[in-house]
Amino acid sequence: MNYLINYWWIAVPILMILLYKIILRILFGMVIIPEDRIGLVTKKFVLFGEFKEMPDNRIIATNGEAGFQAKTLAPGLYFGKWVWQYEIILQPFVIVPQGKIVLILAKDGAEIPTGAILGRKVDCDNFQDAEKFLNSGGQKGRQAAYITAGSYRINTHLFSGIEADMISIRESMVGVVTTLDGHPIEDDQIAGKIVEGHNNFQDIDAFLKNGGNRGLQPQIVLAGSYNINPWALNIEEIPMTEIPIGNVGVVISYIGQEGKDLSGDSFKHGNIMEKGFKGVWNIPYGPGKYPINKYIMKVELVPTTNLVLNWASARSESHDLDKNLSTITVRSKDGFPFNLDVAQIIHIPSADAPKVIARFGNMNNLVSQVLEPTIGNYFRNSAQDSDVISFLGTRKERQQSAKEHISKVLEQYNVNAVDTLIGDIVPPASLMKTLTDRKIAQEEELTFETQKKAQEKRQGVEKETAIADMQKEIVKAQQSVEIAERTANATVKKAEGDATSIKLAVQAEAETIKMRANASAEATRYKAQADSEATKLNANADAEKIVVTGNAEAGKILAIGKSTAEAYQLAVGAMGGDNFTKYKITEEIGKGKIKIIPEVLINGSGGEANPMNGLLGLKLMEMIDATKKDDGGNAKK
Repeated sequence: MNYLINYWWIAVPILMILLYKIILRILFGMVIIPEDRIGLVTKKFVLFGEFKEMPDNRIIATNGEAGFQAKTLAPGLYFGKWVWQYEIILQPFVIVPQGKIVLILAKDGAEIPTGAILGRKVDCDNFQDAEKFLNSGGQKGRQAAYITAGSYRINTHLFSGIEADMISIRESMVGVVTTLDGHPIEDDQIAGKIVEGHNNFQDIDAFLKNGGNRGLQPQIVLAGSYNINPWALNIEEIPMTEIPIGNVGVVISYIGQEGKDLSGDSFKHGNIMEKGFKGVWNIPYGPGKYPINKYIMKVELVPTTNLVLNWASARSESHDLDKNLSTITVRSKDGFPFNLDVAQIIHIPSADAPKVIARFGNMNNLVSQVLEPTIGNYFRNSAQDSDVISFLGTRKERQQSAKEHISKVLEQYNVNAVDTLIGDIVPPASLMKTLTDRKIAQEEELTFETQKKAQEKRQGVEKETAIADMQKEIVKAQQSVEIAERTANATVKKAEGDATSIKLAVQAEAETIKMRANASAEATRYKAQADSEATKLNANADAEKIVVTGNAEAGKILAIGKSTAEAYQLAVGAMGGDNFTKYKITEEIGKGKIKIIPEVLINGSGGEANPMNGLLGLKLMEMIDATKKDDGGNAKK
């Protein structure tokens, strides 16, 4: 205990070190503001020499009045802020992260004008100078201005903040803007006027200063991220307007000034305007995507390719323009109701698309107001002029007639009729049964007739088959007769040939004998001549002798042949055929070595000398001599 009493004075500096801020605050009114804080000042009372009264409509003091002070203490060292007169609250900085904004609500300031909902922007260093905000006419309530990402020294006695996200518009989308503050929209308009300079509505104060209207805006926000004050406007994200290939988009604008009608005097069904004016624009949009505000403009799609519409209950095209069309029921002249399907092909030129929309408003109205009654009534009227059977039989002609009639009608509405096609025709069931029975009877009759003709043809085939079978026997018999005839002819021909051959042989033999006789005579003559010549030319040289001798031998041979042939010919002529034959027999006897006559000279009968008899006798002797042989078996020459 004594120890503590002896060292009490040590506790004094320790306490002073620990409580130096309080001590300095009490002694000197010193306040230290850290670097990450601001000091919010509340004045508790006013000294007699500086007494000032706070205005009734104010809660923030700007002229030294008691109460919340507009001026804050930035980081640093301050004196004279006596603890009994001032209350200092350390407040962290207001931090706005990336991708966020902070909306500001002012608790004090001037009154916002009637009809306005946002306080107008004043120069106050992004709400960091509260005193300047109040002295510059800043208005209390929700502020048009806001603070973006960063650190701010905000007097929270005057301002409070609400964190909000940035607005993001996705790709292929647009933001339709509806402002919550501004001037009223003009009576004849559904959207505000176009205002420039507000940077896609991020500077709403500039929008208000330039006379912007509250409500639907004609301007839109494209894809991207924006610092948008949600107290000032709403943004609805909608898809961009897409016009498919094969279509055009006719724009109908609900805002803008009244313009000059460009449709011409002959068009009495609507107004065609230039782009930017109220009404149907004269130039349609081609295929693509467009950022269009659907609340101030309407884009009607008009197909520019061939469009097929079906009047058939069980069929509809993908464009759905014919979804309400059904099979046409007509009544014939003979009182029978029947159904028929019709397909109509149309084409709308892109240049005429605005006129079609100006006249009808949309393609569905074109179908329901023109095509459906025109085509339905035509076929009903056409059916009443004919019975069902005739209607079925003249389908092609009626289709062509329908095409011509409908083309003329649609031409008046700026629509080209490409073709009209009649599909399935369904007569009533009772009539169909009658027609079916009649057709079956006709077909049966044709079947019987065909079968009859088939039987007749079969009989004919069998008859022809029998005739063909008999014909084979006939042909075979005829062939046998011809073979017999040819065999007989061949035999006759062979006999004739043999006779002719024998005759020719005899003639040849006679010719041979004649030629041999001539040859023998010639040989004798030539020999005599040769001997004579040999005698005369004995003195010639040996060479000439050889030549002459050769010629003589050749002539001899020729003479012998000729004489032999002539001898035979002469013998036949002289002796006759019978005598010549006897002669040949005698010759053969001689060849057989039969000696039938004496070796005496044969003379003619009656003592008369006949040269022929002598020649024959001589020839007979020579032939007999030739048959004699020597002892060795060789003939003697």
